[in-house]
Amino acid sequence: MKLLYSPASPYAAKVRMAARQAGIDIQTVVTATGDNPPELLTNNPLGKIPTLLRDGEPPIYDSVAIMHYLDRLSGGMLYPKKDPKRTDAEVLEALCDGMMDSLLAIMNEKRSRPEDKVHQPWLDKQWDKVSRALDHLNGHLPKTGKKLHGGHFALAAVLSYLDLRFDDKNWRDGRPDLAQWPEAFLKRFPDYAELKASA
Repeated sequence: MKLLYSPASPYAAKVRMAARQAGIDIQTVVTATGDNPPELLTNNPLGKIPTLLRDGEPPIYDSVAIMHYLDRLSGGMLYPKKDPKRTDAEVLEALCDGMMDSLLAIMNEKRSRPEDKVHQPWLDKQWDKVSRALDHLNGHLPKTGKKLHGGHFALAAVLSYLDLRFDDKNWRDGRPDLAQWPEAFLKRFPDYAELKASA
């Protein structure tokens, strides 16, 4: 299998961490979506990453679909088996993915428009979503118990993306419990330093 990805993508970071946790070997290929590479567009009409290519089988996208495929492939290593706990993990993942959506929307607004055309109310609205989610997470911090799951990897990915692209926002301020979470996660998953979103 081959994963088309970008090192900076939090969605791809989530998938790469999950694959490592599940012991699934995936070849990774850095892919610049802005160049419209044929291998990506042929396999994902949206031209988005991550996209998972499989020998003799249809490609899989987006990150949630890939996560659930890896979970099935690993015999259920990435999500809790009991329905209530699985739902909790899936909701945490959805929250973190939504934060990623808002952060990417901010980045795209800044990158696609001249500085004098950037719509600040739009940026503020997206950051408000992220800020509320961070406050919620600080007050409802997920436990890293016996088993890491998809929600943990999504949280680790979005926090690493905040560090990468939004260090001026000081997301740790006023959120002491959440601020300590990446260090606790790193102890449980030492490969975090290698696989988190990075430049």
